Amino acid sequence: MRKTRNHDQPREGIAIAARPPYAFRMKSSSIPFCRLVLTSVLPLLPAPLPASAAPARGATTSAVAPPATGPGNGIIALPPNPVVPAALRTCAARTPTGLGYTILRPATGSRPASTDIALVSYIGYLAATGAVFDQGMNSPLPVDGVIPGFAEALQMLAKTGVARFCVPPALGYGAQGSGQLPANADLVFQVELLDYKTAAEVEKMRSTQAPEPAGQ
Repeated sequence: MRKTRNHDQPREGIAIAARPPYAFRMKSSSIPFCRLVLTSVLPLLPAPLPASAAPARGATTSAVAPPATGPGNGIIALPPNPVVPAALRTCAARTPTGLGYTILRPATGSRPASTDIALVSYIGYLAATGAVFDQGMNSPLPVDGVIPGFAEALQMLAKTGVARFCVPPALGYGAQGSGQLPANADLVFQVELLDYKTAAEVEKMRSTQAPEPAGQ
């Protein structure tokens, strides 16, 4: 979802493997938020199991089966297939700007503003072929630092909400395309809004976690 300039240029799912997002340009002001996300989440991960605590060879362990999901619920499996089926490449409604959308998991509450930083999980794929070109999990994205269609999409979601967005070329990369994306490509994004912070909140978090001067 990276922005490019001209001169260089309802209910159904959730994403995905973490890697640098393809379609947005991270601003330097949002980098501290990425670090804060990592420093906040990593301590909560379970420590590796010591060898002495590992089950003995031949020992059996009880397993809890995951809850079954009904057919036709439209949720994309994790990790996603390289090609998303045609049924998940369309949207049920459109905004006045031409952005298509289908609400997959409704949510209520406040929504991000254009100056906020959103924490999202998402998949991006081509409407024509379903080929996945981008995916990210727990990715902090500056709302005003992504393509227009994705920025509008983020501002339509409340926390925990999931939706599919159909981005026309005019709200994406237009006639110039970008990288592996062809010119005039219709894009589809499935987006889950996990959280968002204002610029002031990010600055406060950064100052709170700033290291103390040497000698203190």
